[in-house]
Amino acid sequence: MRRIRIVIADRHPIVLQGIRSVLATQRDFTIVASCSDGASCIEAIRFLVPDVALVDAALPDVSRQQVLGAANAAGPRPAVVFFAGIAADCDLQRLALGGACIVLSKDSDAEMLVATLRKAAQGQVAASPSNGQANEEPRADEKPLTQLTDRERQIMRLVSEGLSNKEIGRRLNLADGTIKVHLHHIFQKLDISNRTVLAALAISRNELHAAPHEVDSPDLLHQDPASAK
Repeated sequence: MRRIRIVIADRHPIVLQGIRSVLATQRDFTIVASCSDGASCIEAIRFLVPDVALVDAALPDVSRQQVLGAANAAGPRPAVVFFAGIAADCDLQRLALGGACIVLSKDSDAEMLVATLRKAAQGQVAASPSNGQANEEPRADEKPLTQLTDRERQIMRLVSEGLSNKEIGRRLNLADGTIKVHLHHIFQKLDISNRTVLAALAISRNELHAAPHEVDSPDLLHQDPASAK
């Protein structure tokens, strides 16, 4: 079995240790380099040519464009996954929507991390901006948002405001688990893998204005479709 070769880079040692621990439980992953600074990350991408580079979006000594440039210069081009906070900045959101990279929120669980890395390695999400070729999968912003329910559009808007699952649950009077179920359904319908891309999509498609009002009737508050599943 061919293993997925991964370079990981984060300025926080405890984050690197956590990622290593998660990936060590997966037989199809192998970490070829673990970097704590941008220079080492760039060097690892250029000379080790991994399948995926999982990089802290806030590395202080290297820009995202430098990371993407190193990936574009490597052959075959590795997928770049930027590890970011819940509310990623607009530049990072634009890069993700343009297909230059994938953005994975740092509040994602281990299952989401593994699934995102596998999908990136299979070339199902990442697309090279150097050749301008479209991805085999349609981009998230090409998926019709009309397939989302009112509740899902509502949660999408709150995610774009940077709220955590717990905060969204308090706002809508729903359990954390119910919010997670809704997000899972949203990710499946839009064919995306994390809440940062969801937030970028909401902003780009003016969902902040199109979403329904967050105050629902008492019946909706006490009987949510996802909670019955």
